[in-house]
Amino acid sequence: MTVEPEASGIRTYSFLGPAGTFTEAALAQVPEARGQRWSPVRNVGEALADVVEGRSDAAMIAIENSVDGGVSTAQDALATVGGLRIVGEYLVPVDFVLVARPGTRLEDVSLIAAHPVAYAQCLQWLTRTLPSHAHVPAASNVASAVGLLDGTSEADAAIAPPGILEHHDVELLAERIGDNANALTRFVLVSRTVAPPPPTGADKTSLMVELPEDHPGALMEMLEQFATRGINLSLLASRPIGDALGRYRFVIDADGHVHDERMADALLGLRRFSPKVVFLGSYPRADRAVVHYPDRYSDDVFVEARDWLRGLLSGEPES
Repeated sequence: MTVEPEASGIRTYSFLGPAGTFTEAALAQVPEARGQRWSPVRNVGEALADVVEGRSDAAMIAIENSVDGGVSTAQDALATVGGLRIVGEYLVPVDFVLVARPGTRLEDVSLIAAHPVAYAQCLQWLTRTLPSHAHVPAASNVASAVGLLDGTSEADAAIAPPGILEHHDVELLAERIGDNANALTRFVLVSRTVAPPPPTGADKTSLMVELPEDHPGALMEMLEQFATRGINLSLLASRPIGDALGRYRFVIDADGHVHDERMADALLGLRRFSPKVVFLGSYPRADRAVVHYPDRYSDDVFVEARDWLRGLLSGEPES
């Protein structure tokens, strides 16, 4: 049964919890989410189900990391769960702290709890600072620290997001321990299907596209739908469809908005070419970088070309 969010004017936002996660930091960047209800969930599937089934108005999920690439669970969920739209994207710097139970000293640490991805992103620092340490995997970045406090973890310390210090009484042993100072995670805010917001000039369009068949040049034919219209792709990744070996869908982020004539024309081309195109949304870029393109791909050029063809079909004399 679908449960509608409260009619009191309070909006509900789902995010990967508990408090202190990077996802919570991304949600904190959403102006309209401030002062509303934030609902922590355990995984991406639960967050999107909250939206589809009406328990939440929107969900914040991680979609891409600058070090590890695309978040496959999120990409696959967006490809297969219908009725969703990306309405915004947000960037969160990824850094980590090493925390422990109060009173613990850095030299006392030999066993470290960490989510495997976080551990990999801090391995150089750990090797230099604690060369004889051992690692115990944790379910999440926050769970690694919470386990120290509730007694469920035997670790001496934990790798966690800096936000953990605002929510739990832990000892800070070291900060900025990530090996890549420029690491970022890209998050998207997902709602139920809505009309795209008006273009801003600094927009991105996200799609999932399947190839019609496996033959030489099939991928190039798909990419030509963008190249011949002057559209730059900021993300192109493949994910297995799952019904047979060698069958893939492509995750695409294209610079521009569906209201742009060139983007609309490209989508029409993709629709003719592909057996399945999933439009995930057109939304403002997190970096607000204005999309530039050659004059021959301006909206006016596409409009003039359509008017020219219309004139040919109606028998109008060419000027």
